Amino acid sequence: MLILACLPIGDALDSSANLISAIENAQYVAAEDSRKFARLCQELKIKHNAKVISFFEGNESERLDELTAILKSNKDVLVVTDAGAPGISDPGYRLIRAALLENIQIKVLPGPSAVTSALLLSGLPTDRFCFEGFPPRTKGARSKWYKDLAQEERTIIFFEAPHRIVESLTDAAEAFGKDRTGAVCREMSKQYEEVIRGSISQLISWASSKEILGEITVVVEGFDLGSREFSAEQLINLVLAHEKSGEGRKEAIALVAKENGVSKRVVFDAMVAYKSGDKI
Repeated sequence: MLILACLPIGDALDSSANLISAIENAQYVAAEDSRKFARLCQELKIKHNAKVISFFEGNESERLDELTAILKSNKDVLVVTDAGAPGISDPGYRLIRAALLENIQIKVLPGPSAVTSALLLSGLPTDRFCFEGFPPRTKGARSKWYKDLAQEERTIIFFEAPHRIVESLTDAAEAFGKDRTGAVCREMSKQYEEVIRGSISQLISWASSKEILGEITVVVEGFDLGSREFSAEQLINLVLAHEKSGEGRKEAIALVAKENGVSKRVVFDAMVAYKSGDKI
């Protein structure tokens, strides 16, 4: 069986009884960082006889055959990353896929999550959200990444490295607008936990005011469709695009209004002006 263990994101006491039992009885442990795993065991006063196998981003592909062979020999493998859930911006996904291809049973030991913890701490809507991992490291790719998310209506959650947080929030402000609400959650469940809530411009001011250290999760409110403004020219082009796809004008006007949160009368008036040749 492949056992995916969610580890505490800060406080070792968040470990579940199931996790402790799984570690104590493990035969093989695939650990992202064997030293951090040993430190967790020490803090929890856990003793185990498992063979610990290094399993991190740099050697994940190389370890697949070895770990899959262990699983096929009817042995359990416990997968642990530095914190949180394996496979969530951490090694694990490729091994999960390999196990499924071999019809190997998979079990998840639920536990702490930086994603959901930050979402709750942010105070932003929780009914619909998306997790986007880490933004790209280079400015050009990161700017495009944010622009692609600019009209995402769900609450957006992502990780960021402390030394890139100012640059990243600055790019976010350019794509989302400085007034978009967000939160930066730092060192969650640890001694120096800090949650900063406010507009993106306020988050930038905070991040620029001192040296930022530790694990960071950022939460940003989704795009408010009602706040979107369209020029008459944009509405006309949207209607014409629907007509080109085979819709009649009446249906195209209704679709544009519904898809973009605009009154049908506004779209209709724009098309009347377009048909009469008035300047837009």
